[in-house]
Amino acid sequence: MQAFDDVTFPLEIGRDAMATAEFSTNIVTTMSGHERRNSSWADARLSYDVGPGVRSESELGVLLDFFRARRGPAIGFRFTDPFDHSSNAMIGTPTMLDQELGGGDGLLSRFPLIKTYGADGQVRKITRPQESTASVAVNGVAATGWSLTEGGIVQFETAPAAGAVITAGYRFDVPVRFADDRIEVARATFGAGDMPSVSLIEIKEAT
Repeated sequence: MQAFDDVTFPLEIGRDAMATAEFSTNIVTTMSGHERRNSSWADARLSYDVGPGVRSESELGVLLDFFRARRGPAIGFRFTDPFDHSSNAMIGTPTMLDQELGGGDGLLSRFPLIKTYGADGQVRKITRPQESTASVAVNGVAATGWSLTEGGIVQFETAPAAGAVITAGYRFDVPVRFADDRIEVARATFGAGDMPSVSLIEIKEAT
C-alpha cells in the first residue's frame, strides 16, 4: 500500500476548516521559580478540523468517500490551508522574488523550497508545492533551465554562479492524513446543524 496519494482534499469542504499550529516545548520550573525551556521541534506541526466545511448531505458523502479511499489515516494526501498557502505573505499572489532559497557557489544545483516567517527567520520546508504556480529567479531575473522535483526541490541544469541569489514564488499544499480511524455522524444531529469533527494532521516529510 502506498503511503501518500498525490490528490487534494476537496476544496469545497476544506475552505472552512479550523487550523491549529502546535510546537512541542518542554518546560522545567526550578525551585527558585525560574524556567528552563527546550523546544523539541524546529517548526510547528499543523492540524485541521474540516468538519465545519460539511454543510450538506452531499458534501458529507464526498467526505466519507474520500475518507474510505484513503483508508482513514493509512494514506496521506494534500490539503490546501485556507489561511496560509502562498509564498507571498499568507494568501497573496506569488512572485518569483517572494522567498530566498539560498546563494549560488558554482557547484550547488539543488535548492529546497522554503518559507520564512517573522523577523527571527523561522524556516518551514515546503514539500508539496503546486507546480504550475512556481516561478524562480536568479539575482532578480526570471531563471531558465530549472525544474521542480519531488519533495519541493528546485533543480537547475547548470549550478548558479558563486554569489548568485536564488528566489522563488509558489502556492503550496500541506501533506496531511486523517487523525483517526473513524468518522462519527448521526442523521438526527447532523440535520440539526451538529457537524462531525473530522481532524487532519500534518505529515512531516523528509526532503
